[in-house]
Amino acid sequence: MVKFLKVGRVAIITRGRYAGKKVVIIQPQDNGSKAHPFPHALVAGIERYPSQVTRRMSKARAAKRSKVKPFIKVVNYNHIMPTRYTLELEGLKGVVTNETFGEVSQREEAKKTVKKALEERYQSGKNRWFFTALRF
Repeated sequence: MVKFLKVGRVAIITRGRYAGKKVVIIQPQDNGSKAHPFPHALVAGIERYPSQVTRRMSKARAAKRSKVKPFIKVVNYNHIMPTRYTLELEGLKGVVTNETFGEVSQREEAKKTVKKALEERYQSGKNRWFFTALRF
């Protein structure tokens, strides 16, 4: 079988609280682990997408509307649908690990780092599709 759920692949969550949200795979686990005995992936995604910004808006309003609310999660392979897109987020692999989910403070720190990386990518104008909500 071809391994297509690689690091950096953009996928869509199909089940649960974050259904329809776009995520980027940070760490795939094809064989599972002791804590999660099924094939799963560590993902970072966007819970709240940035709003539309027009030229007439003030800088403050544009900055507020450009905010991203991220989430990090361990997701079963059955519940994610990979897309043809990839997103290279340097440095997230070291920040979000299985140990991150052990403590709330570590999880919050990881989310802040992910938020910073995603907002930086959004401001640069790259990967426009990733930052738009799915219309369904």
